Amino acid sequence: MKCIVGLGNPGRKYAGTRHNVGYMVLGELAGRFSLLFSEAGFCEVAEGILPQPLTAEAGPVAPPRNALLLVRPLTYMNASGQAVLEVARDYRVALGDILVLHDDMDLAFGKIRIRRRGSSGGHKGIESIAADLGTSEFARLKIGVGRPPEEVDPVDYVLEPFPKADAAVLNDVIHLAAQAATDVFTRGIDWAMGEYNGRDTAEENGAP
Repeated sequence: MKCIVGLGNPGRKYAGTRHNVGYMVLGELAGRFSLLFSEAGFCEVAEGILPQPLTAEAGPVAPPRNALLLVRPLTYMNASGQAVLEVARDYRVALGDILVLHDDMDLAFGKIRIRRRGSSGGHKGIESIAADLGTSEFARLKIGVGRPPEEVDPVDYVLEPFPKADAAVLNDVIHLAAQAATDVFTRGIDWAMGEYNGRDTAEENGAP
């Protein structure tokens, strides 16, 4: 079972905000695999099958297929760990098979970064998951939202919607992050880090 967790806050009030970009990428993945979410305890889940990519070396042997679980916590960001712990127990998901998608203010808008493990960087959702799992040894895919202007409180900044002017870059980075999340489990995290870390969809879009 490969588990992709998209962090965010439930409810219409938070839809489209920077803090909910993990939800957005999860929605893109659900669309790609034609999956529907259903409520399960502290979260919504969608189950499917994640096929491995065909390679020239594979020959006539069919590639392995992994069970895929998409997880959207309903606990609000600061208690995300409750949902992840519940899913890990109920579905018997190993730590090495969990990938968490979340916003990151220390990463420029348009960029993504994959990490095997690491500190929370002050992100409350990641702090909650590490506390409830009792370890920070889980992979994460960070989606850059950039730093706020000096006069704007970071808490207010992440709870604001993305500006309309950022729509094209946002669409591209959501698609890029969805593909990167898939490739973490189909091609391996080392391959995915080499392929996606350093990509800049804002630059590719010609954004200033």
